[in-house]
Formats: sequence, structure tokens, C-alpha cells
Amino acid sequence: MKAEIEVLHPGLFSSIQDFGRRGFQKYGVPFSGAMDRMALKTANLILRNHADAAVLEITQMGPKLKFPAPTKIAISGAYLSAKLNDSEIENNEVIKVESGDVLSFGRPVKGSRAYLAIAGGFQTEKILESRSWYEGITEFQKLEKGHRLPYSSVSAEVKETYASVKFDNSYLETSEIKVFPGPEFEKLPQELKTTLLKNNFSISKNNNRMAVQLGEKLENELEPIITGPVLPGTVQLTPGGNLIVLMRDCQTTGGYPRVLQLSEHSLNILAQKKTGEEVHFKLGS
Repeated sequence: MKAEIEVLHPGLFSSIQDFGRRGFQKYGVPFSGAMDRMALKTANLILRNHADAAVLEITQMGPKLKFPAPTKIAISGAYLSAKLNDSEIENNEVIKVESGDVLSFGRPVKGSRAYLAIAGGFQTEKILESRSWYEGITEFQKLEKGHRLPYSSVSAEVKETYASVKFDNSYLETSEIKVFPGPEFEKLPQELKTTLLKNNFSISKNNNRMAVQLGEKLENELEPIITGPVLPGTVQLTPGGNLIVLMRDCQTTGGYPRVLQLSEHSLNILAQKKTGEEVHFKLGS
């Protein structure tokens, strides 16, 4: 049976995401997709969904949602004090939902982004082989009051199993970001390389799904490069000495020197950081 969740309150910034769009970058279409792909995958596997089924990505302040028909949900990633009706619910567990139940979120406890999976995945429109919301590609960019989110209702009964999904949430608190040399890394003077890999850098207020700017400026003597390809995790050094880490909604080309490249796991870590928190880079081989 088809049903639609009613959005009573949208929260700060919530959007439908899956693993994103691949194969369209030559047309200038960003990858998009979940900022923390590990949390998305975990929430889906708990429900026995396909690993990249569409989920609701919730940033810091969660929405208030009313379910018109029974289903099952799971939440992974950040701990945002989720409640079903007036009862607290845990992350990384199958939660049964009955008709008329209301899901809400409270104070952020740990991490920045939580992922709400639903049995069968959210059934929003698929465009360019993905349901991920992105301005200019999909009708909506973020959740708004009054939105209706389609899903397939299933029995809320939770069957006991002997299998479990293990989730290591230590990455929500680590500050170590593993990186690899970018195309222009070797052009940096040795002193600047040392600074990059020795200093801590704070998350500035300029952070979103497109990019995260780090707060501390560096002495930059590099010239801008001819526009070249970039991808999520590319670390750019601007002429003014700012470090910018490109995230899931980033552009496909750029003209700033690409000094580092984050690993996939490091992207998940950075996606869970809040303004003011610090990270440090660790160079991998």
C-alpha cells in the first residue's frame, strides 16, 4: 500500500539522498548523495533494504514527521535525540511505526547528520538514476512544511533474527582525517606541507553540502591552475590562503590548486563535524 509521510516541521536542513549520481559529471552534474555514506548504508542494511535505497538526511535539527500507515524505520549516523510519539528511540535498531505515529528529534548529542531509512526506501522521483535532491536537478532542495514523502506501507511487526548490523560510531568523535597528496601537493614548499600535516584546523561557519571551509589561513604562494577536474574530498587552497574541502554537492571543475584528497571514510568523518570542531590531516600512502 502506498502512503505519504506528512512533514509537520521541516527541521534545519533535511533532504532525500541515496548514493548519488554517477556518469553525469561530464555534463556538469554533481555527484550529490549522502554526506555520510556509511551511515546511510547502515540504516538501510538494518531494514534489509538495498544499500543505496533513498533515505532522509537530517542535519543537526531534525524534522517532525507523521506516518499515516504502518512501516519500519531505522536511524543511523548522528545522535539527535529521536522520539517516536513521546518515547525515546535508539539509533541502529529496527523501530516499528503504527498509523498516526509522530517522529521528532531534539538536542544534538553526537555528530551532525542522521539518516532516517524506511522499509523499502523513500519512493520520491528518480532523476538521472538517483533520488538525491539537488537544486536545479530535482524539484526540491530541502524539506519544507507540508511536504509529503511517499513510501510503501508494510507491517510494523518486527521479527526476531539472529543477525545484526554492527556499527562503530567512534568516527563521530575522531578528529583524524586521512588524506592523499593532491595533483598540486608537490608544488607546495616543504614548510607549507609540514604545516598542513601538523596543525589542527577548525570547521568554519562556511560549511554546507557543497564545501567545508577551514578556519585558519595559510601562506599561499601558488599560482591558480588551469581549470581541472575536482570531486568530493578534494582540498583546494585559495589565493587568500583558505583551505576548502569539497563535499558531495561540489562542482565538477575548479581553478584552485588541489593540494590534498580525502579518503572516502574521511568524507564520512568530516560530514559529521559541526562549526568550531577541529580536525587534523594524516597523510596516507
